[in-house]
Amino acid sequence: MTESQSVSDRKMVGNLVNKDQQFSALPPESPLEMPIQSFRANPDFHGRPRRPVTEAPWIFLRRFLVFFVAALLTSYASYEMNLVFNSAEMTSLGATLLVLFIILFFWIAFSFASCLGGFLEQLKRGGLSLGIKKEGPLPDIHKRTAVLMPTYNEDPYRVIAGLNAIYDSIQATGKGEHFDFFILSDTTNPDIWVAEEAAFLRMRNQTNNDAQIFYRRRHQNTDRKAGNLAEWVRRFGGAYDHMLTLDADSLMEGDTIVRICAAMENNPTVGLIQTLPVIVNGTTLFARLQQFAGRVYGPTIAYGLAWWHGSESNYWGHNAVIRVKAFAEQAGLPHLPDIRKPFGGTIMSHDFVEAALIRRGRWAVHMVPALGGSYEESPPSLTDIAVRDRRWCQGNLQHAMILPTKKLSWISRLHMLTGIGAYVMSPLWLLFLLTGILVSFQSLFIKPEYFSGNTKVLFPNWPQVDPIQAKYVFILTMTVLLAPKFLAWIALLFDPITRKGCGGAVKAFFSIFLETLIGGLLAPIAMLIQTEGVMSILFGYDSGWNAQRRNLGYIPMKDVIRDYWRHTLFGILMSVGTWAVSSSLFFWMTPVLLGLLVAIPLVWVTSSQRFGRFCLAVGLLIIPEETARPDILRRDRIEKRRIMDFRVQEAFRTLLNEPELWKAHIAMLPPPRKKGDLINHNLLVGQIKLQEAHDQNELINHLTGAEKMAILTDKRSLEQLHHLPV
Repeated sequence: MTESQSVSDRKMVGNLVNKDQQFSALPPESPLEMPIQSFRANPDFHGRPRRPVTEAPWIFLRRFLVFFVAALLTSYASYEMNLVFNSAEMTSLGATLLVLFIILFFWIAFSFASCLGGFLEQLKRGGLSLGIKKEGPLPDIHKRTAVLMPTYNEDPYRVIAGLNAIYDSIQATGKGEHFDFFILSDTTNPDIWVAEEAAFLRMRNQTNNDAQIFYRRRHQNTDRKAGNLAEWVRRFGGAYDHMLTLDADSLMEGDTIVRICAAMENNPTVGLIQTLPVIVNGTTLFARLQQFAGRVYGPTIAYGLAWWHGSESNYWGHNAVIRVKAFAEQAGLPHLPDIRKPFGGTIMSHDFVEAALIRRGRWAVHMVPALGGSYEESPPSLTDIAVRDRRWCQGNLQHAMILPTKKLSWISRLHMLTGIGAYVMSPLWLLFLLTGILVSFQSLFIKPEYFSGNTKVLFPNWPQVDPIQAKYVFILTMTVLLAPKFLAWIALLFDPITRKGCGGAVKAFFSIFLETLIGGLLAPIAMLIQTEGVMSILFGYDSGWNAQRRNLGYIPMKDVIRDYWRHTLFGILMSVGTWAVSSSLFFWMTPVLLGLLVAIPLVWVTSSQRFGRFCLAVGLLIIPEETARPDILRRDRIEKRRIMDFRVQEAFRTLLNEPELWKAHIAMLPPPRKKGDLINHNLLVGQIKLQEAHDQNELINHLTGAEKMAILTDKRSLEQLHHLPV
């Protein structure tokens, strides 16, 4: 932060704090009961009908078609696969391979069938429901909505810049008086905490609005993000009809928000409306691959899900409007039984469960993928997405404990099974590949059997694999696997805005080819990463809770080598093993082997902004939001430029140098400890160090992070710090 900016910021904070001597960071509390739900007891339906009034007609037929198409394709493919490996007779390895193939093929066939429905829905311009209109005059709204921005050790200036952009976009609709904005911090880093407070005060001053913008930091991070939201509901939820949940990288157009809130008002039995967030602002090659795939294939997938999910859709934890009453009534999450940590305790992937419980209470849950105006960002590298995936993997595997929940909709159970399958499929694919190699070993080393039982035959029963039949199975599998991408490209041809925004039909096709090629090479690496994640969870290792890196533009080669040498070594061993069996098996396995062999350079290249910029320059992997930037993205860019030079500083020095921020920090502290409350051992140790310190610098250098946090929450200790020599 430059000196002129620092002076300007001090004036901002000073003006804000001084103009209101009764400074408060929060509105008056309006408690709302949010009971903890029981997975073993029936919920209270409050007289709501079993079938939502917003359910699409003939929804059962759509669901039947998805399952029928998937089952039909799987049956045919499994029949052909059986001819490949078991044409002579069934062997144990052949049977194992067939079972794995049935599971894996049904997985991709089910996805294809769902995308087929989405493709047809795209062509007929569907994807909207609940009376929502994509264009035209904004509907009137009358009820209050809280915009909630949970944050955990994120860059506060970047987070609040995005929130400021959303605030400005909502104000531009003329409906701003119906919205309040809450920054809900669970931050545990003391420097980031104080920076959050400074950024919050700066936003209040910049908008000249201290009546609708609020900040609260929890001093007990109970139950992570789910607990953060639940605590807000129990303290303030009674004053609001709806809440808009965001992530630290979320952006939403004010127009979109108003239309969804109006739909909630007009459909009182709807508990949640989920938008389709489009990935934007990718700079590395990996992030650009993610955002292109999400922008082009994502709608086809989401349209398909909305088409057959109907009023029993899912929730992705952000960029969704929720009826506060429905959330408080049904979504109080219990702790899972106290078994091994990765499966017990706090529910990590809470969003799926919250949606399932809201639907269990007979509220409708809808997705509106056609509305637009909803955005998020992608992790910049495979390494970063692997860290996030490890946490998601643990959360999804936890859902196995929730599947038996009483009165849960079968569609909600399917959502959870799908989440589990998204990670379990990786070890199954690996097992399938290894079993295939063993079958080839068997045919190479097992002696032919000249006598089958008591029957003498002229020719032996050789263990065999039918190469011609195998080729047909491979073509069928690749067709079903890649068909959704082809369908998405055809849908793009009928959408002039998307087609033009992706560089035209030809460039879009080559972008799909490039994304498929690089994605195919990354797939076996991701398979091993997810397999390792699943196995570590099964062996009892917890993923923890860490902040996500969002704007990394480069990973040093030494770090890539450290993280991916094992994947390369595994590729070398598989290459040697397959070549030892036969050259044909080696070439058959080349798509998998090549990705593993080039893992290190591939991850390094895809983590680079340089290659991302090159693709942008030549018009590949581009999306409409880059060629014609929406209003909210322009606002966000302006806000981020304003705070470009702001950096998180050391907390104590920041407070000591900013008198008005000091006053605001003191005003936002929790009440002092009362007799009988739990003793904070970090505070006791910090106070001893405070008494023994000769000056402020000595104290700052000797405090641990936990001790620093404790002193920052204690008014008396801060006053002692203030009187220490500089």
